[in-house]
Amino acid sequence: MGKDKNPRRVADNEAMAKLRMLKTSPQKLNLIAGLIRGKKVEKALTDLTFSKKRIAVDVKKCLQSAIANAENNHGLDVDELVVAEAFVGKNLVMKRGRPRARGRFGRIHKPFAELTIKVRQVEETA
Repeated sequence: MGKDKNPRRVADNEAMAKLRMLKTSPQKLNLIAGLIRGKKVEKALTDLTFSKKRIAVDVKKCLQSAIANAENNHGLDVDELVVAEAFVGKNLVMKRGRPRARGRFGRIHKPFAELTIKVRQVEETA
């Protein structure tokens, strides 16, 4: 009598992970996401490990989560995984301010972003 199982949002050979409320602008996060798009997961993890960007640490955690989801939840082979998609979205923007000259108010926007990473199992053709 229960509810039906939710359909999967990704294909059978894919897994995904999502990070929300990352304290950086989507534009800066997209630079790091573009760095790993389409690469094998080992190469992407290496690139993120040696990146000088602060947000690369959080992107690496999200990628490791997607890899763990693929292995544990969907039974995919870790050695054949490729970063299929890595896309960035906007989240909330905190509005803060600072007093300026002549009684004015300077607005300061503190943006947040979210990141979605999908990994796909691709069979090697040798």
